[in-house]
Amino acid sequence: MNSINENVYDVIIIGAGVAGLSAALYTARQKMKTLVVSKDLGGQLTLTELIENYPAVDSSSGIGLAQKIEKQARRFGANFIYGEEINKIEKEGDLFIIKGIKGEYKAKSLILAFGKTPRELHVKGEQELKGKGVSYCAICDAAFFKDKPAAVVGEGEPGLEAIELLSRYAKPAYYISRSNTLVGSDEEIVKSIVNNNNIKLYLGYTVREIQGDQKVSKIIISSIKDNKTEILDVDGVIIEMGYELKTDIVKGLVKLNEKGEIIVDELGRTSSEGIFAAGDVTSTPYKQAVVAAAEGVKAALSAYNYLRDKSGLPPVNVDWKAEKKKFAVQFRL
Repeated sequence: MNSINENVYDVIIIGAGVAGLSAALYTARQKMKTLVVSKDLGGQLTLTELIENYPAVDSSSGIGLAQKIEKQARRFGANFIYGEEINKIEKEGDLFIIKGIKGEYKAKSLILAFGKTPRELHVKGEQELKGKGVSYCAICDAAFFKDKPAAVVGEGEPGLEAIELLSRYAKPAYYISRSNTLVGSDEEIVKSIVNNNNIKLYLGYTVREIQGDQKVSKIIISSIKDNKTEILDVDGVIIEMGYELKTDIVKGLVKLNEKGEIIVDELGRTSSEGIFAAGDVTSTPYKQAVVAAAEGVKAALSAYNYLRDKSGLPPVNVDWKAEKKKFAVQFRL
């Protein structure tokens, strides 16, 4: 089903949490030209140290599970772009135009699976330097700062895991946190951070500004206690402040419920034809990894049948004509 136009994807999946990764695995297996764009790898899975309730997996870290699914999807031909943030989605004819901080992409169908997105600092310089040293994924980008000064701005478990990882590459590795103490369930990680001479701790500090021309060069931080200001020379800033639901980019494009979640039907379809959604960003009530994975697969198969129908080919394992009628009734089209 690959497009004749090499610049047009059959499907673009926004988000690389378990829903987006599972969708990519299935669209790629169906020979759909697939692109996944995401700020990070794993999404909220990275907040989970141990998963023991995922079928056929005895136990795994959240990021470990994400990496395994990503590897499967890549094996079948899925493409990935990390550090990308989508800020606009438009439709021109039968194509969707997706505009991000790194580039512009075109697709015949979309799967929205961005779940809850990494929380931002909302400080001067952050928006301008995204993808130019400002990152929201230590696992994705820590290695880029090998032998260079870099910082993690974080809280709780995500912050501790990020600085522990960054310290293996960056020299030095700064850790900036509003908290006055290092708090985490893994005492060994806390102990290793405290005893690591390569890690410079700035506890009880906030970031005031991120500076740089074409890339990050400095961050200005200040003490919460006495407002003392310091300037740190760094090549990168990794922000690990947790996640929040952000669906502003799809307002007016698809229907949302009162919580701001994307409304989907049983096939993962949204109110806009050709746009599908899965995972925590949707109105599906059970926010579990295995549920998100299954919803991602449903959205993938629905996108596949949507494109088959558009091409005049018979759908697979579904009465698509009947489903199109249900779609019109469901969303009052």
